[in-house]
Amino acid sequence: MTVKKAFRLKRRSVLKKAGTILTAGCAGFPAIISARDVKPTVRVLGTHVTLQEPLRQRAEQELGINLVYSPGGSAQVLFKASMDPSGFDLYEQWSNSMRVLWQSRAIQSIDPSRIENWAEINPLSKTGRLSPTDTIGAGDAPHLLLYVQADGTLGSQSTGEVSYLPYVHNADSLGYNPQRVTEGEPYETESWGWLLDPKHRGRVAIVNAPSIGLFDLALAARARGLMEFSDIGNMTQEEVNQLFDILMRFKADGHFRGFWNSVPHSAKLMSRGEVDVQSMFSPGVSMVRATGTPCIYAAPKEGYRAWQGVMCLSRETRGEQEDAAYHYMNWWLSGWPGAFISRQGYYISNPDRSRNLMSAGEWDYWYEGQAASTELTGPAGQITVQAGEKRRGGSYSRRFSNIAVWNTVMPTFDLTVQRWNELVIA
Repeated sequence: MTVKKAFRLKRRSVLKKAGTILTAGCAGFPAIISARDVKPTVRVLGTHVTLQEPLRQRAEQELGINLVYSPGGSAQVLFKASMDPSGFDLYEQWSNSMRVLWQSRAIQSIDPSRIENWAEINPLSKTGRLSPTDTIGAGDAPHLLLYVQADGTLGSQSTGEVSYLPYVHNADSLGYNPQRVTEGEPYETESWGWLLDPKHRGRVAIVNAPSIGLFDLALAARARGLMEFSDIGNMTQEEVNQLFDILMRFKADGHFRGFWNSVPHSAKLMSRGEVDVQSMFSPGVSMVRATGTPCIYAAPKEGYRAWQGVMCLSRETRGEQEDAAYHYMNWWLSGWPGAFISRQGYYISNPDRSRNLMSAGEWDYWYEGQAASTELTGPAGQITVQAGEKRRGGSYSRRFSNIAVWNTVMPTFDLTVQRWNELVIA
């Protein structure tokens, strides 16, 4: 199948959308050496959550390639990828970026037969749930965007081509300082509604991404009884406008301290004492705790906002760079990267391969939801988990059986982005 027939939206329309967003121990990998004895370079565009220096150094050492990481904020990197596919070889972000990337013809399909451990990828990525009894959350569950269909669209029917490599993923929520906010009970009293609780006025921050932060605030509005949605993962224009009318009143009242653009930014807001409660990603929580500032990652009674990490291949990547990119994708499912990323609270799509590279205490804490038998360290080596502590929300399976909504680009995307920008700059 050619990439050209794979898109139904006009490139100009999609790029306009992307521009609007911006305003708001592993062996077996052969070294790749070209005929000129020059190592190929793979340019990876993505966010700070996965583009970390220890990962780059380890991959270069084991694969015999050069890696250039270009991390940025989620809106920034999506704009770059959509506008200039020649500017990257691989793109790493979240599944909510897939519609924009695919429809703008910025990426090409991936051949799963070239992914050595494809069969090990668990059901979450391929069916939207870990267990057949789990409820699939609202919005773009990962399997809905995984397979390239015969007509060039993306869907859930298994085919010989996929749009992305499923790798890291997590269930996100809000973080709070228990010295400033009374500690709640997981799944009982912790709530998204805290983001719009007037008693936290001026001490709340939200992730600045309309296809992510929007759902944090929608879940908060629903939890506070401010409005209801017929389908929170596919809001109508009327619902979008109603939600933003509510949020604009909160903004005018000084409720929001700010909107953060990157994980380090969110960590600074909390560790410096500027916010008490905010949208957070797991690495940000680890960063805050590493500074000595208490931070709890809530298990909201309404359920999590979940995301699937996607690794995409630029449409311009060919030849030696393409071979090297496939080696890098295979490396991510080889064990060591999954063990590394678990220490910041993330999961990998084939976790059993990483298990032998984690201590029993690490596995029991991060995946099984058991109390830590010893102090545990984060990716940078700082202590982030105390002995006896349990992971908020419990085990991997329990957390992913409580998904309210997945990060999603809805049909009302244009309106959502417009209203989001109004909210941020108001």
